[in-house]
Amino acid sequence: MSTITHSVIRNCPNCDADLPLEALACPKCHSLVHSVRLDQLAKDARALEVRGLYPQARELWEYSLPLLPQDSKQAEWVRERIRALQAVESGAVDTQSASSSSAGPQTAKPKPPPPNWVKKLGPFGPIALLLLKFKSAFFLIFKLKFLFSFAFFIFLYVGIFGWRYGLGISVCILIHELGHFIDIKRRGLPAEMPVFLPGFGAYVRWSALGVTRRQIAQISLAGPLAGWIAAAICYLIYGQTHDPLWAALARTGAFLNTLNLIPVWMLDGGKAAYALAAVDRAALLTLTLGLWYYTGEGLFFFVAAGITWRLFTKDKPQQSDLNVWLYYAALLVALAVLLHATPNTIANQGFAGR
Repeated sequence: MSTITHSVIRNCPNCDADLPLEALACPKCHSLVHSVRLDQLAKDARALEVRGLYPQARELWEYSLPLLPQDSKQAEWVRERIRALQAVESGAVDTQSASSSSAGPQTAKPKPPPPNWVKKLGPFGPIALLLLKFKSAFFLIFKLKFLFSFAFFIFLYVGIFGWRYGLGISVCILIHELGHFIDIKRRGLPAEMPVFLPGFGAYVRWSALGVTRRQIAQISLAGPLAGWIAAAICYLIYGQTHDPLWAALARTGAFLNTLNLIPVWMLDGGKAAYALAAVDRAALLTLTLGLWYYTGEGLFFFVAAGITWRLFTKDKPQQSDLNVWLYYAALLVALAVLLHATPNTIANQGFAGR
């Protein structure tokens, strides 16, 4: 005789899929069922950490664990955070050190002989043993791939465009990537520092498991927002100095960030478009065509072409998201104004001070 388990079905707040009550993540879009509660817990826990209330912060992180799929990267990150806070708490009163110090002098243990593999390496044995002792330093070097990749990124662009423009555009791209990174970290999500690929750009590695479409869109658009701010600052400096270098940086920054808003492939616009319903995409297409007419910039034709393609893809949510649409549209307008304000200054005046 078969049995039927009756479970209350809920609706996923992200994709409208039906969910059993005990589900922690949507099987369709992988968004977390308790994402709102988890965001609030993470915010409160971080506030407690800032105030130095580590035990209370740890309790909030522990409370969030049952709300996360245990095999998710978010759960792994929370467990690491709990261990770190436990280490801080135990480090405040080191009872083991206190007991050992009060026990009086102890007999020193003889130094153990080196392992057999060290002897087999002959004269290279001590070197290998030294490298093994400093293995943590080598792990640190790998963690610094952000600095190494950024340094090589600057080196390449300075060699091609001269030190002023090469350094300036590298910093503008760094600001764009930090926009993503800061937005991810402020949400309590695990992320790595940006990695730069000379000739291709840069990326920030992070885990999107359990993150809603709106959150992915907001994180994706945070990069172009930061990039627009950097480009706008360059334009303001150009207005004060009339140095064509700053106009070149402003226009290049605006161009690259607009290019990133084309909703295709792995570009920021491609990820942000997942949160836009069909009516949102149609409205964005109308706006983009108007910006193409206003600026005369052919780049907006490609943005419009990408949006047109996304009108026929099957990844559209059923509900509109005005918040994401306004974010996306405001960025396109702001970048269009900046591009229109710096027409052909680079071609006419060139770069000074290579």
